[in-house]
Amino acid sequence: MTTQIGLSQRQKAAVIVRLLLDDDQVAGLDRLDSDAQTLLAQEMAGMELIDRQTRDAVITEFCDRLESVGVTFPGDMDGTLAMLGARISDTSSDRVRQADAISGRGDPWGRICALPDETLIKLANVESVELVALMLSKLPVEAASATFIGMPRDRARAVAQAMAMTSGVTPDALKRVGLVLLQAANALPRPAIPTPAADRMGAILNFATADLRDDVLQVLDERDTGFADGVRKAIFIFAHIPTRIEPREVPRVVRDVDQSILIRALAASDPEDQAAADFILANLSQRMSDGLREEREALGKLRPKDIEDAKTEVVATIRRLQEDGQITLLLPTDDE
Repeated sequence: MTTQIGLSQRQKAAVIVRLLLDDDQVAGLDRLDSDAQTLLAQEMAGMELIDRQTRDAVITEFCDRLESVGVTFPGDMDGTLAMLGARISDTSSDRVRQADAISGRGDPWGRICALPDETLIKLANVESVELVALMLSKLPVEAASATFIGMPRDRARAVAQAMAMTSGVTPDALKRVGLVLLQAANALPRPAIPTPAADRMGAILNFATADLRDDVLQVLDERDTGFADGVRKAIFIFAHIPTRIEPREVPRVVRDVDQSILIRALAASDPEDQAAADFILANLSQRMSDGLREEREALGKLRPKDIEDAKTEVVATIRRLQEDGQITLLLPTDDE
């Protein structure tokens, strides 16, 4: 139903937004494109007084339109893919985004900014320094910094010098550059196994015995130092708990570990394991830590295998909590 009340559609929209602002209910105006936000603000700036009858008529028309709507769609590619979620494959999603950007309907820079650091570094090392300079100018600061650090020193210097020429680029030229970089990114081979080899090897060694883990790392050091360093960074063992877990997250971990298993892990005799045990106990309530200490003392002598299995179970719990997003592991330091 359309009510003739002497206002344009933009003015009616401005009235609805103004009413919602009174109730502090407006959310998502930033989802409008810049032109739509500008037009809305200009329309509101040119309006002064709306009488009660006109206001009520606008509200009635707005509600009638809402009731007549059967189904809504996002209206853009990003929103559509977000709505589809996991129901569409990554390959299909990439193809749709690429086609949308190349056709001119989408913004290639939004897609580029969402690329992982590894892909951005690859682009930065093969594209011309001028294109790379423009890419760094558009990327979020954190991603731009990671990309810049990932380049060889000589290339980083050249890109830094080219940054001085980015201020005069036009919007059309910037979009063309984005399309070129997006096509280059899509042309990069995608690994059949998404998990980096070093991360996978580190995850495997997490559950190996200490002597086997040390033996494997020694062999890797002799054959491929870079890969060995990556594996070391991916490894997380019981002794790493003090340096990789925030103190405030210790109670969350303890709640998910069976108490009998936790007590056996706390009984580890290795100095580094003892430091991890002390760290856990120090970040629990006094009553709980005292109770765990008493139960640990009452255990007597344990078989080394029982202690090792308990430590492995604690590590497995921490890894599971991390994968579920319930805790965050700190990045390893170079001396670990």
